[in-house]
Amino acid sequence: MKTAILLIGHGSRVAEANNALHAVADMVRGRDGNDIVEVCFREQHAPNIQKGIDRCVDLGAERVLLYPYFLFAGAHVLEDLPAEMAEAALRHPGLQLAMGEPLGAHPKLGEIVRERIGEAMHAAGWDAQVKCACSDGR
Repeated sequence: MKTAILLIGHGSRVAEANNALHAVADMVRGRDGNDIVEVCFREQHAPNIQKGIDRCVDLGAERVLLYPYFLFAGAHVLEDLPAEMAEAALRHPGLQLAMGEPLGAHPKLGEIVRERIGEAMHAAGWDAQVKCACSDGR
């Protein structure tokens, strides 16, 4: 059974702000058997969620995992995305839809934030007071 991953971002009026999600999709695509990895946005940028689901179906997906690329489970994740799934299920009978958990307070995100703090302190010319337990030893 062919599975698609649909990465869902909030969306921004600034197109460059949406490019990060496409970069993440490129990092996921082809890994762990994820060949169909598409991007869509909740608002302010195309494609919207319904068009993203349709694209996955057009590519042969029989199952679509909607992954909210959000930090926390706010109204979009708790209310809007389930409604979008219900709408898509009416258009695509038999399509299996599931939703993943948002990023949340994951330890790896803490590492990334610490790394970015170190980079910002360095760019500001300050002695890095935050040591990162990153793989490169910074």
